[in-house]
Parts: sequence; structure tokens; C-alpha cells
Amino acid sequence: MTTLTCQTCHDPLIIPIEPDSDVEEQPACSSSSSSPQTVPDDLLLPCGCHFHWQCFLDLASTIYSSLRCPSCNAYLPSESAGSSSKPTNPQILTTYTNEGGVQPSLDLYPTLQEEAYLAANPSSRPARAFQSFASEGDVQGMVSVLRSLIEPDSDSEDDSNTPKLTPAEVLTYRDPLNNDKTALHLAIENRQEEAVWALLWLGSGAPTELFPPAVPAAAVGLGLPRRLEQGPIPVEEDVRFVRDGEGRTAGDLCLEIGEGWEKLVQGGLFMS
Repeated sequence: MTTLTCQTCHDPLIIPIEPDSDVEEQPACSSSSSSPQTVPDDLLLPCGCHFHWQCFLDLASTIYSSLRCPSCNAYLPSESAGSSSKPTNPQILTTYTNEGGVQPSLDLYPTLQEEAYLAANPSSRPARAFQSFASEGDVQGMVSVLRSLIEPDSDSEDDSNTPKLTPAEVLTYRDPLNNDKTALHLAIENRQEEAVWALLWLGSGAPTELFPPAVPAAAVGLGLPRRLEQGPIPVEEDVRFVRDGEGRTAGDLCLEIGEGWEKLVQGGLFMS
């Protein structure tokens, strides 16, 4: 039986994994003790070509511009298959098998779009990571991103020639791949109250007395500075007043969502 291999590196469609330290050691006589553990890593494209996940993403910029398989040159989107022009909202439906099982009908286009964008705009990686943490309500993760910009890790493999965003730029970053939303828009959309207060504390000029007492106390514990103490914040740099692709501020979004979020606006938190 022929073993399937990656069309890029030509290795089998598996990847090695580190042994689980929690698993009891195998007896010395066990044949499995000398064999490296592996898991499947098989990305099957609509054209029938197979790739490792990372091997495919390493070619993201080229694939995104052509929407064609890097091996057989087949057109990948499931709609308008015969079209030579790029469709508005293409789908590239794949089947990905990894240690978690089989993911059928996985649309790879958003991932390609993101990887191509980050390859062209590497300085945006921290901002997108920050937004991901904000949407999940992970304040510790948000803080770690900001600290990495203030105190870069000397062991980091990041290219020192890559322009770096400032913490203020990360706080007000508008994601072009997500309707120009900021971290505050995403935190509100996902009802992540703790992240919302952290963002307002870090990046707005809202009066301190409008914050619940628990917020300043938590901020002190996390070592989060109050930007207001550094002087007035220009409107265009205040997270409350940055507009998304639909022209909405975070306050507008609170009113749109309702569910109690409108009380933040009614309490004067979003007043300049």
C-alpha cells in the first residue's frame, strides 16, 4: 500500500509529538518505547492533493493571490470553479485530519487571507493576537501582548527590522480583515465585561470615578497603568471613539446590543 505524502516536502502526512509526561513509562522491552509518537497531519484539497498544514500555509501568499493548488494548479474555490476572476466571497472547502479527528468541509479561505495579510504586514501580529485575547476575555493574555511591546524578549525570533506597533496603536488597531473592528468592539460583541473594563482603563480618557471600584483594584494587581495619568488622550487615540467599518463606536455597539450594555452609555462612560 502506497503511503500518502505531502505535495511540498514529500514526507508522510504525520508529524511527531512529544511524549506525554503524564503517561506511565513503557516497559523497556516494549517495542513502542523506541518508536516516536506521531499524529496525522493531512490537509486534503478539493483537487485531491495532500499537504501538511504548515507546508500549505507557508505558501499562503502565493495561493491567496491565485486561488490555485500549488501542486496541480487546479482552481480551488468551490463556487465559480471555471472563473478566471477572483470571486467576492470564495470558499475553499477542504478536509483536515489531525490529532483531534477529521474536520470535513473546513473553509481554508479565511486562514489563507489572514496568513497572506500577516506576511505582508508582520507588525500586525501582536495587534491581532491582542484582539483574539480580548474577544475571549483573556485579560492576562492582553497584558502579556502589551508588555511584550514595552519589554521585548531578547530571545524572541522576531525580525528586529520589522516595524513595531506601540501599545497605544495596538489598543486602537482596526482589523481590516474583520470590518475594521477594534479590540473593544470585539470584547463588547462577545460580552466580555472584564476585557471591556480593562480596555477602557488602558485606552480611554473616561473619568476614573465611572469605573466600578473592583476595576482599579484589579488594575493595580495586574500592574495596568491608567493612560489618563499620562495626560489628555486625543479623541482619535481614545478607544471609545474609534469607529469600525460601519461607522460604529464602541458606545454605538453597546446601544445596538442592548442586554444591559446600554447602561454603560447612559452612565456617561462614552462621553468625551
